[in-house]
Amino acid sequence: MSFALAIAGRSLAALALVLAFSASAKAMIVTRDMGGSVRERIAQVNDLSANGTEVRIVGTCVSACTLLLGVPTACVAPQARLGFHGPSTRKRGLPLPRDEYERVSAEMASLYPPQIRRWFMTTARKTTGDYILISGRDAIAMGARACD
Repeated sequence: MSFALAIAGRSLAALALVLAFSASAKAMIVTRDMGGSVRERIAQVNDLSANGTEVRIVGTCVSACTLLLGVPTACVAPQARLGFHGPSTRKRGLPLPRDEYERVSAEMASLYPPQIRRWFMTTARKTTGDYILISGRDAIAMGARACD
């Protein structure tokens, strides 16, 4: 093998590695995510959406993690578990002032599929000291996209 072919072969292998990494960087697999800040998660949803990143919820996804359902490419595995609750202060379960509670609830709900949105606004958001856990199968039945 000539030196030029060896270099070209290494360059192609390096390019293939970069392309494989780029493709894998376009996927986010959720196996255990316990939530966090609603504001930060909404920013993440916007970034993932803008980048076309695939989001696969395959494990436990509770609290602000459920906002990932707002990413257009998001899918849910039947065996996943999603936990929903209404917005509260950082001090576990303490309610927000009424106006802020309504505003944040509506902002959260806007990211959910329509049937989950309705259920969240009528039921799940009323829970603030804990969360309501549903299966991925239930989420799919309520309009979340199923993972292939």
